[in-house]
Amino acid sequence: MQQRVQELAMDGQDPPVRYIQREPDRPIVVPSPRSPIPTVDLGLVFESDGGEIGKLKSALQSWGLFQAIGHGIPNSVLDEVRNITREFFKLPVEEKQRYSNVIEGGKEPGLEGYGTDRVASEDQILDWSDRLYLLVEPENERKPIFWPEKPSSFRTALHEYTTMARLLTNNVLKAMAKMVDLDESYFVQKFDQKAEVYARFNYYPPCSRPELVFGLKPHNDATVITIVVPDEEVEGLQVLKDGEWVTVPTVPHALIINMGDFMEIMSNGMFKSPVHRAVTNPAKERISVAMFYSLEADKVIEPAEGLVDEKRPRLYKKVTRKGYHDLFWEDFRQGKRTIDQIKVSNTE
Repeated sequence: MQQRVQELAMDGQDPPVRYIQREPDRPIVVPSPRSPIPTVDLGLVFESDGGEIGKLKSALQSWGLFQAIGHGIPNSVLDEVRNITREFFKLPVEEKQRYSNVIEGGKEPGLEGYGTDRVASEDQILDWSDRLYLLVEPENERKPIFWPEKPSSFRTALHEYTTMARLLTNNVLKAMAKMVDLDESYFVQKFDQKAEVYARFNYYPPCSRPELVFGLKPHNDATVITIVVPDEEVEGLQVLKDGEWVTVPTVPHALIINMGDFMEIMSNGMFKSPVHRAVTNPAKERISVAMFYSLEADKVIEPAEGLVDEKRPRLYKKVTRKGYHDLFWEDFRQGKRTIDQIKVSNTE
């Protein structure tokens, strides 16, 4: 079994060669630009405040990401999500391994469970992080074998947060549809009873050589929308804006909400799916919890008809969610953007 990154960090080891990025790809360890990441009060958006709706629209069109305050999820719930994350990763290795994403007798890591992302080849550069990945919706398809029993509040806390995050997501999607003159339910109704939602619990240990590794390599999300509960103290998420990597600052009890590739496609490019990455800290651990809202495997994803006209022609081809994911995992390993493959070329 490959040693977990958390164990390597506890042993005080420098990152092994499999984690070291090629020289042109390495993080630059200088303070990143402090361009203001948009902050949006969703409470005002949901009350149809024109100014705040304009801020949300601008954020999604220029950044594809924003800090959400006034989101309606109690601080106590977010604190408990962080607590169960930290407590899980503090467990002994043997306890965490009960939920391993490597099935007994198997060689390749699966999607769900504790461990690392899929490793396709011996020369694949690995990320300096461990994760726990769980299907949370549809609820009747959850796999309890992967849901930790310790800490004792884990399952209850995750279920409560999943329920609240779904309500928040639906409200955000309704507001987004209205701001581009689509029916309010346009994006929400894309999620049927088989639409998949995954929770990813991330643990980024300290790294003695943060200039050589990524906690998570640059990528886009193959989702409709992603909601992140960030670490309340330690920064590490960066977003690519106008060719520069900008650090997302910590904002007490804010959520980070970013668009995924499926939203960029459905909005015909009006809402951007941002390239983002996680960098490491030489002295401090960092955690986060991302909720990925995807679609049913056979769902066809394409630009909304109401957002295609002579002035704004169709920018993306049709693709199924499964077809996109099949491309995405290989592109993710190679640092490519899958969405670039389905853009309509000028010659088509």
